[in-house]
Amino acid sequence: MNAPTPIKPPLAIDTLVLHGGSFRVDPATSAVAVPIYQTTSFAFESTEKAKRISAFEEIAYTYSRVGNPTVDAFEQRLAELDGGVAALGVASGQAATAVAVLSLVQAGDNIVASRGLYGGTVNFFRERLKQFGIEARFVDGDAPEDFRRATDDRTRLYFGETLPNPRLTVFPIREVADIGRPLGIPLIIDNTAAPLAARPLDHGAAIVVYSATKYIGGHGTTIGGAIVDGGFPWADFPERQPLINSPDPAYDNRSYIDLAAALGGPIAFIVRARAAIVRDLGPSLSPQNAFQLIQGLETLPLRLERHFSNAAKVAEFLARHPKVERTVYPGLQAGEQRRRADAYLKGGYGALIGFEPKGGEEAALAFIDRLKLIYHLANIGDARTLAIHPYSTTHGQLSPEEKLAAGVTPAFVRLSIGIENPADIIADIDQALSGL
Repeated sequence: MNAPTPIKPPLAIDTLVLHGGSFRVDPATSAVAVPIYQTTSFAFESTEKAKRISAFEEIAYTYSRVGNPTVDAFEQRLAELDGGVAALGVASGQAATAVAVLSLVQAGDNIVASRGLYGGTVNFFRERLKQFGIEARFVDGDAPEDFRRATDDRTRLYFGETLPNPRLTVFPIREVADIGRPLGIPLIIDNTAAPLAARPLDHGAAIVVYSATKYIGGHGTTIGGAIVDGGFPWADFPERQPLINSPDPAYDNRSYIDLAAALGGPIAFIVRARAAIVRDLGPSLSPQNAFQLIQGLETLPLRLERHFSNAAKVAEFLARHPKVERTVYPGLQAGEQRRRADAYLKGGYGALIGFEPKGGEEAALAFIDRLKLIYHLANIGDARTLAIHPYSTTHGQLSPEEKLAAGVTPAFVRLSIGIENPADIIADIDQALSGL
């Protein structure tokens, strides 16, 4: 389970999606495809070995809630793709965010997060963390110094999205990370909308989370999430990060720094996430879903090329359409927003587009109801093109002020552009707009 990866020649991203991690062939059968290890438990060689594994003194499998070979293959491959030291697969993107945050905070602590986040994340931070006695402080994601101003001695982490959904203004990863690192505050980045296109760990982020349900899975069939550990220097900040550095009675009063050292890598965070949060709360990724997500990873670079190319064409079409009031897309931005898009996104500006048709909310709802090819559903990253009205659905739990901070107006329509022929996507959008 996320032992240090063997040294091998540097490989390109589109090769790593097929060959990343330590899996080469199944040792029992020589199968090249990662097998689905559909089992709850794993036999121990001896009572002494069982004790060591259960105490996280040795890396091996015990119970699929904590680790599974199919899930491990997915974790290793994703960690290598992102330049991380280890990864952890979990049951959903929401679980990834929850596990990452709860690994670092306890009652009395606070986090500082960008206002421009997915609505479900905002609601989790605002409402659910409050149940644990944890405060979420929301600041302007376009103003890095606001993170510093909101920080105090009990701030444990910063949180942002590479490509906030649906605001679509790229987060200043390096700028915020550089504020937090000297203070011992890690930046967690949700990279769901920009896998491979952005590598947040290269720009100073400490941890990356994904809803693997989206582009990584890519086909609207599989729920899953993932956390990638960048190897933050936790031991340098014992007062700022007590949950990583303090003894845990569950593991013979050893700290997670000590556990990670015994396991052979700078993986204290991911060890705590697995051994404390996933082990105790149980949001595990199933072997079947891990297998599906591996299949998605293997074609991700090819699909992203088509997603990004199609999105650029659709954005250009919408930007000049007489019935469109405003189009939101990183490739159409200017100034500082465009600079960040160019700095952090490689190979394209993502596959999400927002726009407001003339006529306000009534026109937005009518547009969606008129679509024939494009699906109306609450997801992104599907191979198919999707449309949604965020104000009444994905961000419906937020207050009007919070919606506006996230870039969601009553007239806003979000499109997740798929891999169909771009002419067919545009034709469906055109006929829906023409009827308004």
